Amino acid sequence: MRAGTARAFAFAALVACVPTLSAQEAPRVDPAAVDAVFAAFDSPTSPGCVVGVSRDGAPVLLRAYGMADLEHAVANTPSSVMEPGSVAKQFTAAAVVLLALDGKLSLDDDVRRYLPELPAYPTPVTIRHLLNHTSGLRDWGSVAGMEGWPRTRRAHTHVHVLDILSRQRELNYPAGAYYSYTNSGYNLQAILVERVSGMSFADFTRTRIFEPLGMTRTQWRDDFNRVVKDRAIAYRPLGPDAWAMLMPFEDVHGNGGLLTTVEDLLTFTQNLETGALGGSRFLEEMHRQGVLTSGQVIAYASGLQVGTYKGVRQVQHSGSTAGYRGHLARFPDQKVAVAVMCNTASGNATGLLYQVADLYLAGHVRDEAPSLPAGALTWTAAQVEPYAGTYRDTRTGQVVAVVGAEIPGAGAGLRTGAARLVPVSPTRFEAPGSQVTLAFDAAPAAGRRPGAVLDQPGHPNVSLEPVEAVAPTPAELAAYAGTFRSDEAEATYTVEVVEGRLTLTDRWGEARAAQPLYRDAFRWGSTTLVFHRAADGLVDGFRLSESRVWGIWFGKR
Repeated sequence: MRAGTARAFAFAALVACVPTLSAQEAPRVDPAAVDAVFAAFDSPTSPGCVVGVSRDGAPVLLRAYGMADLEHAVANTPSSVMEPGSVAKQFTAAAVVLLALDGKLSLDDDVRRYLPELPAYPTPVTIRHLLNHTSGLRDWGSVAGMEGWPRTRRAHTHVHVLDILSRQRELNYPAGAYYSYTNSGYNLQAILVERVSGMSFADFTRTRIFEPLGMTRTQWRDDFNRVVKDRAIAYRPLGPDAWAMLMPFEDVHGNGGLLTTVEDLLTFTQNLETGALGGSRFLEEMHRQGVLTSGQVIAYASGLQVGTYKGVRQVQHSGSTAGYRGHLARFPDQKVAVAVMCNTASGNATGLLYQVADLYLAGHVRDEAPSLPAGALTWTAAQVEPYAGTYRDTRTGQVVAVVGAEIPGAGAGLRTGAARLVPVSPTRFEAPGSQVTLAFDAAPAAGRRPGAVLDQPGHPNVSLEPVEAVAPTPAELAAYAGTFRSDEAEATYTVEVVEGRLTLTDRWGEARAAQPLYRDAFRWGSTTLVFHRAADGLVDGFRLSESRVWGIWFGKR
């Protein structure tokens, strides 16, 4: 197994930053304080959550709140089996890494060596790209949604996943160029494990991971019809004391689909601390952070996010599937781990987990405002206003809003997404405490905004172009009318003008209006639709983008 770039394994380099918590310093937490965190879920008329905390690998708290089954009045217990969504990805990654340690594959292999159904792309996609979400593969569930069959609407299987991915003639971007979260890479890993090991994915993980670690309550939802002892039903809220079941009824797994308990989750994450199963090379590969072709190191490793929380190191992953919510986090220097799972879509497992973590990390976490970047300038709102406006991400066509914002302790700056940026020169803005920068081509002049380059973790050197809002007339909208087809999505849309609005109708008859963004671009639900014009100026197709699918092509028929 090739080690890859040493720069990616940044996890260990953070060790010296935070003092280790000794047994004598460990705060004693009153369970009533944890109960208070989950008070809203402690009801016999609603679903709820389970929480587990371990210190130095030993559980110190296991609690349950709310109901596992509202129809039969069964309460949640610490042993309730739920799905933690994408927390499952670290288990899939572990299976792949174990095969690499066995010498059965290399993490730098082209995935087509094992999955020849995939197209041959100009830049080969490697197993390592799958592990850290830098493959550029479109998310199969998002593509299925474009066809009209989003997840929770059809019983998808891995056959569907492989079929959808085999039709994708393009990637979101050349493999390794950016980070974009996609379930596709983890479903492919589950299939790959089966082909390489000669065992079902469920059997391989059971014999190589679950049983050796004593995870007796953990399995995969590879057959959603199977009866699972002590499984809590997942729900979504309809109103006060009104609930509807929201269960995953698909056999797709590896990306999620892990049926487990909080205690088993704590057992697994403790092994990622000790390496009792797998050894030091296993730990190294599990925590090896991805490196983009630009050289930028990203937070995502092998199914794990490596970083810090309030000044302390953490390794974590969250997830959601249907009405289930989950989060698992480990704080290595304090030897503390926390697992939370909820069987309601209203359960913010992440927020709940960190409230519990604050209790067990008392004296070590700190809320401090990040320091301003070197050379920060103190500007007024009038000075930043010329930079504000709407920009186009040239990769996807999606709009990026840049607005003026007050920066605590720094006067006026800019905000894009969650990042607040401080001016350090007339053309450069930097975000305190993060790696986000926004560099303009020039200072605004004569009311004209220049282009810019947005650089942020996982997305370096993104070119932004200024665009202006438009209000097309019905006659102008008529130029976009027609029937458009994508073989990659197996989807056809009819575009027409209805009551003065551009409307798209899928083959199932569902129609939705699109909102103008800028010339030839529209927001359609959660997607961005950008029409393409041929040399004669007439529309010949459009590209559809959302967070996990960039620029899938629909040609005019």
